[in-house]
Amino acid sequence: MSEDLLNHPLIAARYFFPRPDSFAEPFWVDVGEARLACHYHRPHSHGYTLIHFHGNGEVAADWRDGFPEALASLGLNCLLAEFRGYGGSSGRPLLGAMLDDVEALINAAGVAPERLILFGRSVGSLFAVHGISLYPNIAGLILESAVADVLERLLLRLTPEELGASPAQLERAVAQRLDQQQKMHAYPGETLVMHARGDSLVDVSHGKRLHQWAGGPKRLHIFARGDHNNLMFVNQREYFAEIAEFVERLERGNEI
Repeated sequence: MSEDLLNHPLIAARYFFPRPDSFAEPFWVDVGEARLACHYHRPHSHGYTLIHFHGNGEVAADWRDGFPEALASLGLNCLLAEFRGYGGSSGRPLLGAMLDDVEALINAAGVAPERLILFGRSVGSLFAVHGISLYPNIAGLILESAVADVLERLLLRLTPEELGASPAQLERAVAQRLDQQQKMHAYPGETLVMHARGDSLVDVSHGKRLHQWAGGPKRLHIFARGDHNNLMFVNQREYFAEIAEFVERLERGNEI
């Protein structure tokens, strides 16, 4: 029942906002009946690889120019993950199926979990947090403008009755696969949570909760400037300094 509910087409229609956008020579990741058109920037033979799960209404192509290079300057490789039905990918953005795709995306990086960082922005946080629940030995987790309460976000756009379910059934379905608190608490790795104080789309309380729930070493950075969709652009120096310090903490941890 939980899988059926999460894959309900009404969730796809109301909650996800895909758009087509293609680029030359994508890094293809096969996920059963769909192919995900990702981008992989690998300038470093050593160092960590960051898998970036973008936000809603975005596509991997939006992040191809400049972002991988900025991460490369910090010693990071970068896999820009794409979702079903987004960008040049095939398939439909069904929530349950998208969660299932996370394992294939992590494996496609071809890197041991201990050398991986998962990065989830906005709705992409659902998939990054799911990834650390699948591979708790992943080195680090970065969350930007992230979602703590998935049920709250769904109920903003639909009712359980529209899905043919009771409130209790929808709550149970979300709890079974999208319990952010449990997943964060069980993860022992390094976590960085970044959020804008004035986020008008996903309130800063979501970031504070995710940080509170994190079970391992953690840092919360609340930006005084910016909103949900421009956090990086208006805080570039501060934003990438946080990521650089995060990578340094990982490297120091490996030296112990």
